[in-house]
Amino acid sequence: MSEKTATKSAQAKLSRATHRAALGRTLKMVLPFVTQHKLLLALGLIALLADVAFRILEPWPVKFAVDAVTEALGAQVNEAIDSGDDVGRMVAFWAVALALIVAGRAVANYGSTIAFAKVGVKVAAQLRTRVFEHIQSLSLRYHSSASIGDTSQRLVGDMGRLQEVAVTAGLPLIGNVLTVVALFIVVMVLNPVLAVVVMLTAAGYLLASRMLSPKISSASRATRQGEGRLVGDAAEALAAIRVVQAYGLESTVARGFDAGNQKALKAGIRARRLAARLERSTDLFVGIATAVVLGFGGWEVLQGTMTPGDMVLFLMYLKIAMKPLRDMAKYTGRIARAAASGERIAELLDEPVEITDPEKPVTMNRAEGEVTYHRITARDGHGRELFDNLNLHIPAGQRVGLLGASGAGKSTLTGYLLRLADPEAGSVLVDGISTRNMRRADLRRNISVLLQESVLFSTSIAENIRYGRQDATDAEIIEAARRAGIHEFILSLPEGYETVLGHRGDTLSGGQRQRIAIARSLVRDAPIVLLDEPTSGLDPASRHLVEESLRELTYGRTTIAITHELSTVQGLDRVLWLEGGRIVEDGAPQNLLADPDSKLSRWAAVQREAMAKENTRFQAQQQLKAASAVPIHPAKEYAR
Repeated sequence: MSEKTATKSAQAKLSRATHRAALGRTLKMVLPFVTQHKLLLALGLIALLADVAFRILEPWPVKFAVDAVTEALGAQVNEAIDSGDDVGRMVAFWAVALALIVAGRAVANYGSTIAFAKVGVKVAAQLRTRVFEHIQSLSLRYHSSASIGDTSQRLVGDMGRLQEVAVTAGLPLIGNVLTVVALFIVVMVLNPVLAVVVMLTAAGYLLASRMLSPKISSASRATRQGEGRLVGDAAEALAAIRVVQAYGLESTVARGFDAGNQKALKAGIRARRLAARLERSTDLFVGIATAVVLGFGGWEVLQGTMTPGDMVLFLMYLKIAMKPLRDMAKYTGRIARAAASGERIAELLDEPVEITDPEKPVTMNRAEGEVTYHRITARDGHGRELFDNLNLHIPAGQRVGLLGASGAGKSTLTGYLLRLADPEAGSVLVDGISTRNMRRADLRRNISVLLQESVLFSTSIAENIRYGRQDATDAEIIEAARRAGIHEFILSLPEGYETVLGHRGDTLSGGQRQRIAIARSLVRDAPIVLLDEPTSGLDPASRHLVEESLRELTYGRTTIAITHELSTVQGLDRVLWLEGGRIVEDGAPQNLLADPDSKLSRWAAVQREAMAKENTRFQAQQQLKAASAVPIHPAKEYAR
């Protein structure tokens, strides 16, 4: 055996093993959901068995009618004419019988199709919900590296293909196998020689399927992966459309998308070509088998060992048997593609859930707000040391600012408090209780979060605020909006609180989005507030309005603020400077600002200079707007 042949053989074995593994994983994932619909499955299988029985019976009326007519024509012509009425009645009887059998098969086929379709749709819906819940339970470590587009493609595209194949191929495949087996048994009893022809045809199909199915599965997997990357690239480009257009990157982004599109296209064409090869190979086997039955059956009729009706019966059985074989060839390609999709879904479900609720959680109702970080040790995503035995105690009601260079771990600390991730060592405590010992829902109900980029949803303003607390009344929503300083603006909109926002609230300004998010936090009424650069990127006027709303939000609440705004720092009770995995400065902001050697004081000097320049630029723009009817150039407006 040559090295090239050995390599191909090894690749073929690997491909078959991979295909079996993918199919096995898919079945293992789906079967628990399928077994929940035993009644529908039983009804579908009963209808399927009836369909198979009607298929077996369908050729017999034709056989009896053909034999009756042949026998009548084989007698003297006058006798045939004299007995024409009897033959006519017999042919009519078998014609009615055939019509009833065909009608029965149609009803049984309809019943099995509907039953299996319902099972497929329900299983897909349950599985999709299960996968989505699992995705939501995964930690930030997974979500920070996973492609949103690819994950969405698995949840929607791959799940849709799995559902479609389950309805159109997987479950009907059972009926086709039963039909072939039943027909083989009947034909074996009637004529063993012709039964061998059917068996050889089926063997030819199985051989072709064994050779091509793994290749179809491999090509389909590459196609789905490529499509997942395409969705991710498209989502990334559309999310950054302002930057793409502003920097004239349309052609560059389009070229990258086209390259991925061509790669997915080639894999898709290969999968389709292999599936078509399997289907046409089956057609070839069917054609040869039909020719053999016709020749051999015709010879036996001439020898008198078979009647013309028997030959017609065998030809019809061959046709009935070959249809399932053709369907199985078609379904094999679909099932191979579905196995690739199922494997991608199974990979999602195999992702470990790092953050789980304890078996016996400590009940927490409304917290006082005391927060403690005890001997926190952790590494960042690149394996570098992030915290080394860090300790921090925040009394209830204290407002604390976290400062430090980018990558110092400020956002990570707030993530630990929310249990979006857990440190490698150490613990986070709320009111003296470790967050690992309480339900995540109880913990997070006591925390409000305000991020640099407020996340609003494509629903009404009222519903966006109500997301802070689902049982909030309309009066509470309006009161929260008043306290956030956004009530008057909302009323000025045509639909008021029922105004539906665009994608991520992009129809609003940054300050307006932040104040709606603050209203959402206010309606939550949580004792602990986490702020992550809530005023970053806002112009001075918007920043001033948002800071007023933030003072209302944080009043009397334990607050942990990540900020680089000097005005926000000055309004806090305490400031911590993170560096090298440790807290290197800790004190009241006025005391640290008064010390010219402190890190906070040196940082504040830089901030004052930058703020002065920004205020000067902003005032100049406002004066220009007021003095001239000519609008500011779009590029300058964008820069502002």
